[in-house]
Formats: sequence, structure tokens, C-alpha cells
Amino acid sequence: MKRSLQRQLSLMLGSVIVIAGLVAAIASFALGYSEAKEFQDDMLRQIASLNASAGVASWLPEGSPQSSPKIKLNDPESRITIIHLPRDERPDWLAADLRSGFRTVRAGTERLRVFILDGAPGRRTVVMQPTEARDEVAVNSALHTLIPLLLLIPVLTVLIVRVVRRELAPITRLSRGLDEQPADHPQAIAADGLPEEITPFVHAINRLLERVNHLLGQQRRFVADAAHELRSPLTALSVQIQNLAHAGSLDAVGERVRPLQAGIERARQLTEQLLNLARTQAGSNGQAEVDVSLLARELIADLLPFAEDKGIDLGLDEITPLRIRGAPEAFRLIIRNALENALKYTPEGGEVTLRLRSGDQCTTIEVVDNGPGIPALERERVFDSFYRIPGNGSEGSGLGLTIAREAATRLGGTVSLHARHEGSGLLFRYRQGRPPE
Repeated sequence: MKRSLQRQLSLMLGSVIVIAGLVAAIASFALGYSEAKEFQDDMLRQIASLNASAGVASWLPEGSPQSSPKIKLNDPESRITIIHLPRDERPDWLAADLRSGFRTVRAGTERLRVFILDGAPGRRTVVMQPTEARDEVAVNSALHTLIPLLLLIPVLTVLIVRVVRRELAPITRLSRGLDEQPADHPQAIAADGLPEEITPFVHAINRLLERVNHLLGQQRRFVADAAHELRSPLTALSVQIQNLAHAGSLDAVGERVRPLQAGIERARQLTEQLLNLARTQAGSNGQAEVDVSLLARELIADLLPFAEDKGIDLGLDEITPLRIRGAPEAFRLIIRNALENALKYTPEGGEVTLRLRSGDQCTTIEVVDNGPGIPALERERVFDSFYRIPGNGSEGSGLGLTIAREAATRLGGTVSLHARHEGSGLLFRYRQGRPPE
């Protein structure tokens, strides 16, 4: 059985009420019983005092109709008996040397509560009552206080269940509202009228829905842009294949195969970058300790043939080996895209340097080139998907820096472009703060 908050609260509160009610009932019964006993003792004391002070039946002449040796009250439930000593006969169970006050004695098979009051010298008033009658009266009196509490316990339990159900009803309505949300465009939940304890939960859901909407928007733009960008190379490939089919000689075939191969390579690179962008936006890479220095050397070795073809001096500048915790593939995408862009736009005979720096507060990865650079007004726009600077003659897809920024966001870092301090060129910088020790 799944855990139910409503059932759990009802059970816990109901249990507390039942336990508290039983404890209160027991305490009320004990106090009522004790009060009844004290009241009965006080009644015996008052009867003895009134009887002794008035001298009723104690000092009347012999033979008077009111001078019986023992006087019993008319109340059959009280069963109170009064004896005046020394005029009345002392019972066998009543010791002659008993002091004044209360005591409980046994008279045969019966237990009696006795109060002895000393009067004039040699005279005593004894008031007695069977404990059985006293207990019956005390229990009945205590039950009168106990019964209302016992009747109140089930009433309170039912009320608790109803109150808990009513107070948790907003959660049910909230879940129903979430179920009715459209999957492709969820809306924020109104927090009006909700309990204060649920409001932070609703705000957290709204923030999550906002992120979901942002992600859905990214996916829609990605699909639209990808469809647009793929249409051109696929159309070009189709035309080139048709041209290849109409080639009249082997030389013509060779001439038309080379553009077809270049077009296929461009389509492959574009598809690969689109897939990288999709994976980066999904953010599914795991966290691990990344040896950035080793990764940088591997990437430089991969790109070194391309750099040598253009006569570019591609090098690594590091002081100490750099290790960062993060997603290895994200670091690979950041460094590789930065290096590829730098090699693509740096003229023949230029320089491209990968710098690795580790400080107490942050880690910095920089790629510096001496190419034409990027105008200041364009440095932020080039991070947009499929954006290319007008007039630069590039055949790229405009996704490299977009992928780098998405990967940096997933890692919790930032990427930025800056003008080179010495001479022309561009500086690509990735910066990531170090977690506290």
C-alpha cells in the first residue's frame, strides 16, 4: 500500500486525540473518585460535629423514643450509622483506645470507614459508613465526569478526518490542474488561495515549468533551424548527383565527383554538429574528474595535420597539469570548437595557442589566434545558432560557438570572446569557478 499523507495525518492526529482523551479520562476519573471520597469523609466529619454539638440522641433521658443506641440516616444509599459513647454499646470491632480521626476498619466481613470525634470528657461520637457504599457512590460520581470525555473521543476523531481531508483538498485540485496542462506548452500554476505551506512547492513547479518551456522553445528553434540548414546541402547534393548522372566521360565524372564529395563532407560535418548541439542541450553527460591537459594534447594531435597544411603554429601553453571535475565530452566540445574556429579563420603562417591556467578561485581555458578577429558588435551574436558574420566567406555551419556556450552552461562556466591584447586576433575564454574545499 502506498503511503497516503491524508491517511497518515488522520491516523497520527486521531491516535494523539485518542491517547490524550484516554489519559484525560483516566485522570478525570481518578480525580473525580478522589474528590468523591474526600466529600464523603467531609460529610462524616460534619455529621459527627453537628450531632455532637446538638447532643442529639446522646444525652436524652433513658426511654426517650429518640434515644436509640444507634442512629441511622434515612438515606439507604449512604448507610451512615452514628454511635455515642459511652452511652451506646461499643461494638466489638471498635477498639476502646482508638484516637479521634478517620480510619478504615473491618467489622466481620464488612469494611467500614469510621470517623471518631472526641467531645466532652469521656464522651465520643462515632460515625461510620460501609466502604462498599462509599465506593459505589464515588464510582458513580466519577463516571459522570468520564462519560462525556469518552463520548467526545469518536466525535473528535471524525472531525479530524474531515478537517484533514478538507485542508488537503487544494493538493488534489493542484494535481488535477497539472494533469490538464498541455504537454507542448505548460502554463504556470496560480498560487492564489493555496495554503502557505504549499506555496513554495507551487513556485518550484512554476520555475520548473518555465525551464521546460524554455527547453521546448530551444527544441522547436533547433528543429526549424536544422531543417532550414539541411535543406540547402541536401538540395546541392541532389543537383550534383543529377549532374554526375549526365556526365559524358570519365574526366567529367571525376570533375563532378569532387564537388559531390565536398558537399557530402559538409553535410556530414553539419549533421555531426547538430547532433552535438542536441546532446549538449539535453545535458545527459555524467560528472567525472577530467584531465584537461591530457584532453588538450589529444585534440591538438587530432588537429595538427590541418594546422600543418595551412602552416599554422599550433601549440599548448600550460604551467601545471590541469584537472577539473565535470563532463568530459563537454570539455572536449568546448576546446575542439574553439580550436577549429581559430584554425579556420587564422591565415596561413599564423599562430594558434591553447592556454590552460588554474587559480585559487577559477580555472581558465583560452584559445588565442592572430587572425582577423571579430568586431565588438558581433562578438555576442556569433553565439547564436547558424549565425555567420556577413562577408567573411566562411563555409561553416554557425554552430561551433553555440555548442561551446551550451556545453559551458552545462558545466557551470562561461565563454566569452575578446580582442587580442597584442596585434590583431581573437581570444576565446572559458572560465569555471572552483568549488569550495
